[in-house]
Amino acid sequence: MLTYVFPGQGSQYKRMGGTLFDDFKELAAQADDILGYSIKQLCMEDPSAHLNQTQFTQPALFVVNALTYLKRLRDTGKKPDFVAGHSLGEYNALFAADAFDFATGLKLVRKRGELMSLATGGGMAAVIGLNAEQIVEVLTKNSLSSIDVANYNTPSQIVISGLKEDIERARPIFEAISDVKKFAFLNVSGAFHSRYMRAAKQEFETYLQRFHFSPLSIPVISNVYARPYRQERLKQTLVEQITSSIKWEESIRFLMGRGEMAFEEIGPGIVLTTLIKKIQKEAEPLFTVDEPESRDIPSSPNDTAFSYPSISATSLGSAEFRADYNLTYAYLAGGMYRGIASQEMVVKLARAGMMGFFGTGGLNLQQIEDGIRYIHSNILPSQAYGVNLVYNLKNPDMENRTIDLFIQTGCRNLEAAAFLSVTAPLIRFHARGLTTDAGGNVISRHKIIAKVSRPEVAEAFLSPAPEYMLQSLLKENKITLAEADLSRKIPVADDICVEADSAGHTDSGVASTLMPAMIRLRDEMMEKYQYAKKVRIGSAGGIGTPEAAMAAFMLGADFILTGSINQCTVEAGTSDKVKNLLQQMNVQDTDYAPAGDTFESGSRIQVLRKGVFFPARANKLHDLYRRYNSLNEIDKSTLTQIQEKYFKRSIEQVYEEVKAYYPAQEIEKAEKNPKHKMALIFRWYFAYSTRLALSGSEESIVDYQVHCGPALGAFNQWVKSSELENWRNRHVDEIGKKLMIETAALMNNKIRSLFLSST
Repeated sequence: MLTYVFPGQGSQYKRMGGTLFDDFKELAAQADDILGYSIKQLCMEDPSAHLNQTQFTQPALFVVNALTYLKRLRDTGKKPDFVAGHSLGEYNALFAADAFDFATGLKLVRKRGELMSLATGGGMAAVIGLNAEQIVEVLTKNSLSSIDVANYNTPSQIVISGLKEDIERARPIFEAISDVKKFAFLNVSGAFHSRYMRAAKQEFETYLQRFHFSPLSIPVISNVYARPYRQERLKQTLVEQITSSIKWEESIRFLMGRGEMAFEEIGPGIVLTTLIKKIQKEAEPLFTVDEPESRDIPSSPNDTAFSYPSISATSLGSAEFRADYNLTYAYLAGGMYRGIASQEMVVKLARAGMMGFFGTGGLNLQQIEDGIRYIHSNILPSQAYGVNLVYNLKNPDMENRTIDLFIQTGCRNLEAAAFLSVTAPLIRFHARGLTTDAGGNVISRHKIIAKVSRPEVAEAFLSPAPEYMLQSLLKENKITLAEADLSRKIPVADDICVEADSAGHTDSGVASTLMPAMIRLRDEMMEKYQYAKKVRIGSAGGIGTPEAAMAAFMLGADFILTGSINQCTVEAGTSDKVKNLLQQMNVQDTDYAPAGDTFESGSRIQVLRKGVFFPARANKLHDLYRRYNSLNEIDKSTLTQIQEKYFKRSIEQVYEEVKAYYPAQEIEKAEKNPKHKMALIFRWYFAYSTRLALSGSEESIVDYQVHCGPALGAFNQWVKSSELENWRNRHVDEIGKKLMIETAALMNNKIRSLFLSST
C-alpha cells in the first residue's frame, strides 16, 4: 500500500516549485487571481522577502504541494491508498482526496494563514531527546502548565508552544537535562497549535461555513485524531486542528499498522521523509480495531440509494464540547468519592481521549494534592482531566482550601456535585483567569460542569455569579475587577450534567423527564442573559449499556457521564471484596439509605443492597433519630442490638472516636443537645461502613456501604458470558470505548431499520 504525505510550514525555500508553474499555467493564474500577487514570483524569486511570513508561506506551500501532486498523478495515473499532511499539508491531503477543488483549498489556507499571522507574543521550540511523557513531567515539575505540546513529530522530537516568555523560561530548564540533545526555537510569530490560537480558530470556523465539501475519495489521516477523517466531522476537525496538537507520530504508526506501507513525500523538501524514518526506527506499528460503520440505506424497493451521515463513536454528542475539552469522545466519568474515582482511573481515561474526574470528596488536602500531581506527571498537557468537588455544608472552610489547592496545582476542569446552590469558592474558581478573545468573547480558563437533578439548582448555575458574592470576593481581594466584570457576562457553569437516578446523592429523577426540562431551561436562560457561548447539557444516571447511552443522546445529551459501572473496574480505588459484590449485582439489587454527610436532613443516597445489611441498618438509625430526642429514650434491647450488631463496640467507645474526629465546638454542642449527640454517634456508623468497604475489612462485610446505581446491574447483564464478566478484565478506558462504539452501531442500526420499515 502507498501513502502520500504533504509537508507543512517550515519546508518552504526560495525557488521551490521550479517548472510546475509553467506545467500548470491555468492553476497558477487562478492562484494569482485569488491571492492578488504572482505565486510564481513569490516562490521562485521572493523579491520582498515574504516567503517566510505565515500569511504568504501557507498559500505558497499549498500551491506547490498541490501542483506536485497533480504532476505525480499525471505521471503515474494512479492515486495512493492513503493521504496525510503535516499541519498545513493536511489541506493538500484533503485536496488529493477530492474534499474540495484547488480554488477552495487555496482560499481556505489563505484565510488560515492570515488569521494565524495575527497571533503575536507566542513562540515555539523543538525539544529533541525526550519522549512525550518526559516533556510533560518537566513542564509539570517546573510550573510551566501554560505551555502546550504542539507537535508529536517522532518519539524523541516534540514541539512545544506557548507565550514567548514562557518558552524562553523553559529553555535553560530543558538544556540542563542530560538527555536533551537540542532545544531549538522555531522561527514563528505565534504559539501555533495551542490554546493561544482560540481567536483564530473561532474566526476560521465562521469563515469555513460558507464552503461545501465533497465526499472523500481516499482515506485522509487527521492530525487531531491520528485516525481517518469522518465525513460528517470534516469541517469541525479542520477547525479543531488550529488549537490541537499535531499527532504525526501516531498518524504514521496507525498507517504502519495497516500493513506493508510505503510513504512518499509530495512537495518541497524531505522533512516528513526524515521524520517517518525516525518513527519507523523508534516506534512500533499501531494496530487498532476499526469502529463499525453504517452503509447507505436504500430508500425504496427499487434500490435507489439514500445516504445519511454515518454515526461513529467519535461523532456522538457535541463537537463543540469535544473540542473545548480536547476530547475524542463526548464521554465523562464522574468523581466517585474518597478516591474511588482514582488517579489511575483519571489517567487511563485521559490517555484514551475521554475525561474522568478525580474523586476528592472525603480526602484530605495532602491526598488530593498527591493525586493531582500523579495525574499531571502521567498525562500530556493536551489530555483532559477534571477534579470533583462535593458540596460541604458543614465545613465551608474545607471547600475554600480545596479550591485554593485546585488553583495552585493548575486544575482547569471541576465537577461540582451535590450543590444546593452556587457558593463563593465556586465563583472564585470560575473567575480566576477569565479573559476575552479578539472578538470580545469571554474565555473561561477554569471550567465548571455542574451535576444537578433539580431545576432550581440548574437555574442558579445557569445564571451569572450573584452580585453580592462578587462584591464580597472583591472586598476580600480574591478576584480582580476585570474578573468580576467578566463573571457578570457568563453563567456560573460552563456546562450542566443532568443527574437522573444514580449512585450516591440522588433525587430519584427520571432522565426522560429531566432532560427535556433542563434543555428548555437552558434555552430560556441563554435567551434571558444573551450568552455568547452555548451551555451544553449532558446526561448521567442509569447509563450502563448502549441502549441507555443511545437514549441519552436521543434525548439531546451533548455528552454522557458514567459512574457506577466504573466502580467495578481494575482502576477503581475500592477493595476487591466490594468489586466481587458489585460484579454479582443485577438491576434490582440497590436500595435507598440516608446520606451520612446530611444525616439529620434525611437526604438519601442509592447503595448496594445485595449481600449487605447497610441500607436496612442505616434506615433504622435514621428512623430512631427521627422518633427520639436522645439515646436515653431508646429502649435497652434496641441499643444493645445497635452496639453488638451495627457498631461492634459500645456507644461510649463510639463517642470517644467521635470526640477525636470533630472540632471542639461540635462536641460542645453535642454535650448541650442530646439529639445532636445522637446524630453524631449515628453518623459514625456511616463513616465506619465506608471504611470497611474501601479497605475490604473482614470485620463485617454485611455493613459495607457501597454507593451504586442500577446501571451497573444492567452493565453486568450486557457483558455476561464475555471476558468482561470478570471485573479483573474491566478497564475504564476500554469500557468507555466499547460503550461509545456499540452505541454508535446501535443508533445506525435503528436508523436503518426505521428507514427500511417505512419503504
